[in-house]
Amino acid sequence: MKSIFKRIIINLITFEAKLVLAKYKPKIVAITGSVGKTGTKEALYSVLNKNFFVRQTKTNSNNEFSAPLTILDCPNGGNNPFSWIKNILRGVSLIVFKHQYPQWLILEISAERPGDIEKISKWLKTDIVIITRLGDMPAHVEFFDSVEHLVKEKAFLIDSLKEDGLLVLNGDDERISKLKGRDSHKVVSYGFGKQAQVKAGKTRISYKKGRPAGLFFELSEGADRSSVKLKNVLGKHHIYVALATYSAVSGVDIQKSVVLDALSDYIPPAGRLRLVEGIKNSVIIDDSYNSSPIAVLAGLETLKRIKTKGKKIAVLGDMLELGKYTVDAHKTIGLAAGKISDLLLVVGPRSQYIIEGALDGGLSEKNIIEFNDSREAGKYLERKLKEDDIVFVKGSQIMRMERAVEEIMLHPENKSRVLARQGVEWSGVA
Repeated sequence: MKSIFKRIIINLITFEAKLVLAKYKPKIVAITGSVGKTGTKEALYSVLNKNFFVRQTKTNSNNEFSAPLTILDCPNGGNNPFSWIKNILRGVSLIVFKHQYPQWLILEISAERPGDIEKISKWLKTDIVIITRLGDMPAHVEFFDSVEHLVKEKAFLIDSLKEDGLLVLNGDDERISKLKGRDSHKVVSYGFGKQAQVKAGKTRISYKKGRPAGLFFELSEGADRSSVKLKNVLGKHHIYVALATYSAVSGVDIQKSVVLDALSDYIPPAGRLRLVEGIKNSVIIDDSYNSSPIAVLAGLETLKRIKTKGKKIAVLGDMLELGKYTVDAHKTIGLAAGKISDLLLVVGPRSQYIIEGALDGGLSEKNIIEFNDSREAGKYLERKLKEDDIVFVKGSQIMRMERAVEEIMLHPENKSRVLARQGVEWSGVA
């Protein structure tokens, strides 16, 4: 019965969403990939919002719901039929009456199962499609036969592009870069490699009082060069976000200086390689929102690059939705952590494979501590941390790694605006 109810609701709100788009004709940006979707969405919003009325996806938990709900500006009704009736009436109001409607919609599109993006691409007509990085072992691959199968699903989004639409691709990801030959749309590629049209170079970490404070890099487009400063963030991931955003607005009527200023002021979503002040003059790299192998390896590479007088500590939770890649993926990140970390804390039942990899990476068994719960890991660190220690925290959503951050952050009273998963919907989740 629930399945029938869900299908009826999806069909109704999707039908309304189509009518709303036909009436108001907003410009639409659709973003997919395995790493950097949400950051790119937020950065793009911060840029476009300087000049236009913009709305962005609030959640990407279910594509069949999230895209039409964003278009209708409605919350997810869950299992409450009265909430869905209210949403449907909201759609009717938008269709029948004249409302002030966004000039731009920014939609984050993920592929949790085969067919997710293919269904959306059949009715959504986009002006810009951005495909971020996937990597060799991307997230949400559990229900796909292979990485190539996942790439094929992501590529369906290109079919949604209007004839004069713009395709923005991560040029450093070979599988994504190959999609530029799929059709005749205008393509802009971004990355660090020579093949990218919008490139980053001369990257460096900025420091304040001996502690990491952000990033600097040079953005180049042909012969044009610009310096970009990103505050309170670390990692190549955020540079990719800036490059993707800059590439996407290349055809939009916004002054370049406005774009660069907006990127400098951009505050990334909670739990995405954000710098958080830690107790005892330590520094936390909070990457606790979610996890995938490529994202963990990127975070560990960031930890490796940081100069500090203290210890480098990795706190890693299980990665989920990896299917047949589970064992190898956890061993791979363990191997990297073992080569980089002075101390490794692991959380969850899959951590045994992280430990195996870390031992192979050369980390002593006495410097690897196993926990069943992320808060326990945080409480252990609370006792062990010293000045100038750098702590990198990462894990899948269900591991609730933000609880470890909460235990060691200098100002836990600010957790509601600093940490991931602080909404009431998470309050009862173990």
